[in-house]
Amino acid sequence: MSKEILGFMKSHLGYSDEEMKIFMENPKNIEILKKAPKLMNKTIVIEVVDSHGCNSLHKVGDKFYFDGFGNLLTKLCPKRICMSALGAMENLINPIVALMYAGQDPNEIVFNRVGCPDIGLECGGWGKIIMEISVVDRKRE
Repeated sequence: MSKEILGFMKSHLGYSDEEMKIFMENPKNIEILKKAPKLMNKTIVIEVVDSHGCNSLHKVGDKFYFDGFGNLLTKLCPKRICMSALGAMENLINPIVALMYAGQDPNEIVFNRVGCPDIGLECGGWGKIIMEISVVDRKRE
């Protein structure tokens, strides 16, 4: 592992020398760091594909963007984000990131949709949105 990468991680995570030593003693962290450049070039996109009665006004075509590590890119997202929808997105992002770490094509995930936990008007709730995930190459400007 290059000193540049290790220095960046130490600074990025705010680790002391002792903490960095502990971090590097975990073989999984070494593997993750080796795969990090590929993940840095990916963007995870979750798009609303169905919506009705959403109190946060999420509509079909709205997109939520995350970096390859699963961090929400807030400047690219709608100004309002429903906490329930955001929580449901975790059920898509975690397996997608795991597939990328495993070297698999994340777009081959079979269950690529999730719904917000609101049960919809017909079942005593307010509304419902369905979201679909995909991974694209990061655009460079």
